[in-house]
Amino acid sequence: MLKIAVISDIHANLPALKTVLNDIENRRADQVYCLGDLVDFAPWPNEVIDLIRQNRIPTLMGNHDERIAFDLPVVPLLKHGPFETQCRMAAIDFTRNAITKENKAFLATLPRHIQLTFGFSDRDVRLLLVHASPRSIDEYIYVDHDGEEVASMMAEKNADVLVMGHTHQSYIRAIPGPTVKTAINCGSVGRSKEADRLATYLLITVADSKTAFRPDSLQFELIKVDYKIEETIGAIRQSPIPDFYADFLSVGEVVK
Repeated sequence: MLKIAVISDIHANLPALKTVLNDIENRRADQVYCLGDLVDFAPWPNEVIDLIRQNRIPTLMGNHDERIAFDLPVVPLLKHGPFETQCRMAAIDFTRNAITKENKAFLATLPRHIQLTFGFSDRDVRLLLVHASPRSIDEYIYVDHDGEEVASMMAEKNADVLVMGHTHQSYIRAIPGPTVKTAINCGSVGRSKEADRLATYLLITVADSKTAFRPDSLQFELIKVDYKIEETIGAIRQSPIPDFYADFLSVGEVVK
């Protein structure tokens, strides 16, 4: 039996990352993968990157990592009003000024996807890890996304299981077709948009590869972990990052 943890969207929230990694260790996971967005919105971008690197966690490039790595401009999002857009720009500027040269260079090396193959006695099961979607680093795939389109994206990449982040809203969804596929959003460690604001990650349990594949050969569990969110809220308020991001963590409402 193999246990794999998948984390995503830390967004410079060091207390949340530390708590999640401790929970993963307690659950005796064999492998850990990160889907990206290590930076922005909390005051520990370097500390988060350092911890990821110290633990040798294979990590994908998120859209926030890409922007910092390559000095890309901030493009306003239609879903944000003028005030949030202003706050977003200020928070990203904080990261640009704080990040070390070494960590910026590290972000530039991150890949866009990771594919894992699990061999059973009668078939292989292919799992694709992406930050946002198989075709874009910043596409939002919510739980109600058109199922046929998700199935098409997965078929194009020959994936039986698709694991994503980016939306900060976790779910596990069966995608119907000739063979049932599974689309998963592992949620966000550091900036959950779910009402409970808990740090969320995915735990995958893989059965013995010597056996034939069964419906329960791959088990998926979304893990929610309470962390010292007040520490993060306080640190944001004491930093140049706008209080908007501290208020966000303390509100506790679902946001798209």
